[in-house]
Amino acid sequence: MIDKMKSLLTTLALIAFLQVSAHEYRDLLQKTATVQELKTLLLPVSQWNKIPAYNNRAAWDQLTGKYKAQLIAAGEKQLSYEWKVVKATDYLEYEWTGSRVAMEKPFTSNVNALSALILAELSEGKGRFMNQIVNGVWQACEMSSWVLSAHMAAQKSTRSLPDFTEQIIDLTAGDLGSFFSWTYFLLKEEMDKKNPIIAKKLRKNLQDRILDPYMARDDYWWQAVNAKPTTMVNNWNPWCNFNVLTCFLLLESDKDKQAAAVYKSMASVDKFINYNHADGACEEGPSYWGHAAGKMYDYLQLLSNATGSKVSIFNQPIIKNMGEYIARSYVGDGWVVNFADASAKGGGNPGLIYRYGKAVGSSDMQHFAAYLATQIKEPEISEGRDLFRSFENLSNANDLALVAPSVVEAKYSWYPQTQFCYMNNGAGLFFAAKAGYNAESHNHNDVGTFSLYVDKLPMIIDVGVGTYTRQTFSSERYTIWTMQSNYHNLPMINGKPQSFGGQYRAKNVQFDSIKNTFSLDMATAYHKDVLVEKWLRNYQLSATKGLTITDQFQLQKADAPNQLNFMTWGMPDISQPGEVLIEKNGKKLALVYDKNQFQPSVDMVAQTDPRLSAVWGKEVYRLSLTAKQIVGTGKYVINISKR
Repeated sequence: MIDKMKSLLTTLALIAFLQVSAHEYRDLLQKTATVQELKTLLLPVSQWNKIPAYNNRAAWDQLTGKYKAQLIAAGEKQLSYEWKVVKATDYLEYEWTGSRVAMEKPFTSNVNALSALILAELSEGKGRFMNQIVNGVWQACEMSSWVLSAHMAAQKSTRSLPDFTEQIIDLTAGDLGSFFSWTYFLLKEEMDKKNPIIAKKLRKNLQDRILDPYMARDDYWWQAVNAKPTTMVNNWNPWCNFNVLTCFLLLESDKDKQAAAVYKSMASVDKFINYNHADGACEEGPSYWGHAAGKMYDYLQLLSNATGSKVSIFNQPIIKNMGEYIARSYVGDGWVVNFADASAKGGGNPGLIYRYGKAVGSSDMQHFAAYLATQIKEPEISEGRDLFRSFENLSNANDLALVAPSVVEAKYSWYPQTQFCYMNNGAGLFFAAKAGYNAESHNHNDVGTFSLYVDKLPMIIDVGVGTYTRQTFSSERYTIWTMQSNYHNLPMINGKPQSFGGQYRAKNVQFDSIKNTFSLDMATAYHKDVLVEKWLRNYQLSATKGLTITDQFQLQKADAPNQLNFMTWGMPDISQPGEVLIEKNGKKLALVYDKNQFQPSVDMVAQTDPRLSAVWGKEVYRLSLTAKQIVGTGKYVINISKR
């Protein structure tokens, strides 16, 4: 089992440092201020913090407004909450079975209860929730670590049980650092009324778990301190750095130490911005946008607040592009363009998207946020353990309510560096495809795949990913069917799928906005043993003819039949040679192929994983067109049209 954990750690390191396109060394944040300048630019917390003091009841009534009763009611449900113990075996379950749930379920339950109690107490201000709050704070401080079992492999021991001699910062340790910094800042005096040792213990925990290790260590992979052009820097970077920044701004009174920490975080977040392409697309997909670009926005907003807008890069085009990606990736009716581990359902956080849009001057984002808000029947203002976003939601709720709702309906969106392409034919078909490479963040082997929507409903689909387990982020990742190219809308060439690695990428990627075509050569996404010289795939979207897919190929040697795969959640009807009919929720597609070239077949894939079944139901289907002849060169043409 120890070997498995070491394998996981090695794989995590590989994921973090695999080959990607070279970074553009913009270093935008570091160009705004030096460490020395930060010492004067960073304002005292009393000058930048807009959250009222606990005893300013009039200000809290104004801030919570119509949400006050909702927040108090949520806290009242936790007045009798029994705090759960996260047992040693809950952590070890991750090593034994790969399950994260055993540890995460009680841990998350405790944090959610405490968040509801704190927001209720801040809203009401009568002390009614304080006993339970100090119980929750005390329980958390008694834990050896706030890190998830799934992330413990970053410890020197590589085991899933916390090592009390080492503190590491992961997503949840950082989240709780930020969460408890606000708790200490706003409720210290109320905790002191119970017993001063409670707040004192909490403050020491924050020092030991967040402030000291962040400054002492440069080896957390997400810090990307020594990032090279081949280093992946994903959502962990802005997410963790935002949490650390919150802690230092709220807790650190020494100006020299605070400035040094803030600058260190700026240099780290620059690595994330450098890694992202100028086109602004999120290679992790829309459901990760809130943790990637969205957390970067939180970081930038907090930094701007704390410096009186003196340290701000909201005017930079890449920052705006990274924001607008979320609005342009929305198809409609709750469906989004999803690649990699992203879900096909979602849209985003209305409050976050509105605030980001306001900061960068994007009307598209603000109107889109207003639209998303109209789709939520009973909006919740709380963001759980993310108190910053909860407070920001409250502060901006009235402004958001005044914005007219609308969605972006562009003829096309083209992301030339990330190589994402969306096209809308204006007659009910929306097309999305990607080129890229097979070592992107949350990667699937999916170079050249596409999705097709009919009247906003996905019909040719990207399935997404199931519930995360140990296998998901280990050397076993590509044994999971959802990660494999043969369960994407791609060819099996010579009977073989694509391979994982940064060297497996598309070439000759082109988009023509006049002809409405997107094309690439995907041969280089396959291992050399596949013996493919070229596989040119061209997608053309027409208002009258629908989507035409043309594959032109040349193999070094033909060993096995080629197979074209298409994933659907409507059962394909292959009874008519040369035509496949697909129907779902009243929407229909016809896929036309050469019956002399292909033999169709359908595999049903049962969806027992709740993360997938919540989107697609009990089953999805793989339509396979298997070539009747084994040939070394040729051309396939597939037409897909709305019926």
